[in-house]
Amino acid sequence: MDQGEVIADLAQLLGESLTLDEARVSASVSKETAAKVHDAHVAPTKDGPIANMETKDASRDADCDGLYADNAAAAVVPPSPGSDEVSDSEDSYAGSSSGSDSDDDLAWSGPPPPLQVYSPLLPAGATSLFAASDSLLEAIADMVVTGKAKNVIVMAGAGISTDAGIPDFRSPGTGLYDNLQKFNLPHPEAIFSIDYFRRNPKPFYVLAKELYPGQYVPTQSHFFVKLLEQKGLLLRHYTQNIDCLERAAGIDPELIVEAHGSFHTAHCIGRKCRQEYSQAWVKEHIFRDEIPRCSSCDSLVKPDITFFGEGLPSRFFELLVEDFAKCDLLIVMGTSLLVQPFASIIDHVGPHVPRLLINRMRVGESKAPGAGFDFDGRFGKSLHRDAFVAGDSDEACALFAGHLGWLDELVELRASHIAKQGLDLAK
Repeated sequence: MDQGEVIADLAQLLGESLTLDEARVSASVSKETAAKVHDAHVAPTKDGPIANMETKDASRDADCDGLYADNAAAAVVPPSPGSDEVSDSEDSYAGSSSGSDSDDDLAWSGPPPPLQVYSPLLPAGATSLFAASDSLLEAIADMVVTGKAKNVIVMAGAGISTDAGIPDFRSPGTGLYDNLQKFNLPHPEAIFSIDYFRRNPKPFYVLAKELYPGQYVPTQSHFFVKLLEQKGLLLRHYTQNIDCLERAAGIDPELIVEAHGSFHTAHCIGRKCRQEYSQAWVKEHIFRDEIPRCSSCDSLVKPDITFFGEGLPSRFFELLVEDFAKCDLLIVMGTSLLVQPFASIIDHVGPHVPRLLINRMRVGESKAPGAGFDFDGRFGKSLHRDAFVAGDSDEACALFAGHLGWLDELVELRASHIAKQGLDLAK
């Protein structure tokens, strides 16, 4: 599908907004999306969106949505010898996921840059994995349509849940932030420290009540992943998020790897007990403003979210090697790629596997050949196989779906979910 057809489809869908309880975001593509798609293939200039994203923007330095597992997961591993430190320009958007000076995954609370498919100028001698087309996104869509990509892995972070309306517990002035101030936390991330939780679990459960799954609608990005599943193309979805929105979108749990855990199950933290509890059992206690305690040993019961000081779920490591060996298209959406070991698994796919980053800024790059993304063919004659789409993940997924000929299905999938949830709420 060419650019004109995508624009026509987007325009046809304008005004078909569906909401759940007059809240959350629309199921259709917004007018802003259609306007931005017009400029999606403009080559970047020094004054364009790509250049602007590489400069420091103080307005985006504020701490932001701490629900996601880039805040709640295993501590950031310091760069290994020979690896690259994050540049100052990159750090203006993202930072360590631990410590009091954390900047969070990406500053998702600010406006995204205009949607833009990055068009690299490859050096002489560089070969590209992508066929000649109007854009790299179109070329990747062609790989899917022609059956060259059949085993897709999606890696996702906080950015795909931005439009779900989940509150930010680290931004002053929000009710949730103000509610947590009475606990005098040493720093916001203490709420996800296992040591602090053992001493004082109350702040976490106050946060959990606000953020508990079932209160938010999956975004268009989640439903794009669901659409990949329906097409028989989704090999696995690896997510850093703990919000369970993938499950809410109907993605088969067997296809989901919640790298930093989730609310779906809970366990007693007693070292000799470890009794399992359901999400419903924990929710019942939390919504009665009670601290959940084990019926067997009276220890605290904690949702299976990976806190600082805890190891990642075994499922992450059990599936990683086999999945990435099979992968023939890797899509990375809405993550800073700063938290290890999640960040480095982009290098586990084969050397001829195309990799697509959909994000507000370029991340995951390295000066070392063969490590991280290489969007510009910086290593001369090495194979160019990385593509970058700058902007909001929902808008990018709509554009990608348009190139695939799936846009109507994507919009209908989310709309039908919202309608169904509306019926459930009315009962």
